[in-house]
Amino acid sequence: MILHTLFGFDPTKHKVKTELMAGITSFLTMAYILAVNPSIFSALAEQGMDTSAVFTATVIASVVGTLIMSVYAKMPFGLAPGMGLNAFFVYTVCLTMGYTWQFALTAILIEGIIFIILSITNIRKVIVDSIPMPIKASISVGIGLFIASLGLKNSGIIIDNPATLITLGDISSGTALLCIIGIIITATLLIYRIKGAMLIGILLTTVIGIPMGITTLNGIVGMPPDVSPICFQFEWSNIWSFDMMMIVFTFLFIDMFDTIGTLVGVLANTGGIKKDGTIPGISRALMADAVATTVGACVGTSTTTTYVESASGVSEGGRTGLTAFTIAVCFAISLFFAPLFLAIPASATSPVLIIVGVMMFMNVVKIDFNAWEEGLPCFFTIFLMVMSSSISDGILIGIISYVLFNAIARRFENLNATLVVLAIIFTLRYILM
Repeated sequence: MILHTLFGFDPTKHKVKTELMAGITSFLTMAYILAVNPSIFSALAEQGMDTSAVFTATVIASVVGTLIMSVYAKMPFGLAPGMGLNAFFVYTVCLTMGYTWQFALTAILIEGIIFIILSITNIRKVIVDSIPMPIKASISVGIGLFIASLGLKNSGIIIDNPATLITLGDISSGTALLCIIGIIITATLLIYRIKGAMLIGILLTTVIGIPMGITTLNGIVGMPPDVSPICFQFEWSNIWSFDMMMIVFTFLFIDMFDTIGTLVGVLANTGGIKKDGTIPGISRALMADAVATTVGACVGTSTTTTYVESASGVSEGGRTGLTAFTIAVCFAISLFFAPLFLAIPASATSPVLIIVGVMMFMNVVKIDFNAWEEGLPCFFTIFLMVMSSSISDGILIGIISYVLFNAIARRFENLNATLVVLAIIFTLRYILM
């Protein structure tokens, strides 16, 4: 049967209608990235980053990655440019470190190629296993707060203040008020477990923004924007610099944990994990992620990763690659709705940034703050990501302090050779730089 060959579909266990509905459900829960990703990259418009082209690149990377997941890995997961990773690309690498978006795309390309190599070797397991669980949790929490802070700032709820760094803006009108309305709408939809709550929230908030003079709608359907302005735009100077190494490591590090965490978390309740803890086909799923990241870099977008929102489709009964194929088809169709997605203002996507931040913050319960050798490094990881606007600095200092404080506490059982070597390298980075 062709469905079995292509997607691992077993007619004795699976139903076509269930797989199709699961795919549509997953798409609805993750389609917000089509509005959010161009919105985040619009911060680089003055540097020549074409926001319309980013929309097309987002769709291409999502379609390619999800198709590979459906046919090669035969798993029910959707892929798209990752939240947090896109913010790291724009706000840390480009706006804070001062590199061009072409340089950042080159880092994504290198990361994708390395990820492909790691996906066919056992090295990725060594790297993933070397990072302690508390640091992994704190990275998720830190990125969540970082994303939420972007939503608050982009909407004007939080503004700059020379005396206190930041302060509350005017929330009684304009973009800040629209964002608050969006938060209430989206949160209400989530409370009542409405499928596609975040996408619906974005669209409703966008519509409300029309009479407020914030949303300017110039159509709904149209031809896909040209991706050529950002396609294959790489910058090979400084690729041997220490900064490039750290940027690539950060992209790779977050991408691997994000994907593996999603696979483990979603499959835990479906029987997809064996008793010994192994996940059949995980190497193929990681390969789909790696290839999608590489393709995404070529067409002009940030790291593509497996979306935890795929859990919504899995909960609807999606179990095979047919679910992922349906997601890919939905993404391909959305390519012709560019005018609608590009008309969505930042104040309509900011509620999603804030809510995604809350979802990621939930991992804070996995951290034992009563143990100083664990609590302090995790606090530094989280706090520095937000206050320094640098995800990479949060990770680096978090690992350095974790090794230092556990060594002081003589908790050597919490350390391993790989982690110690990483801490030494990161320490030298700050000394030499």
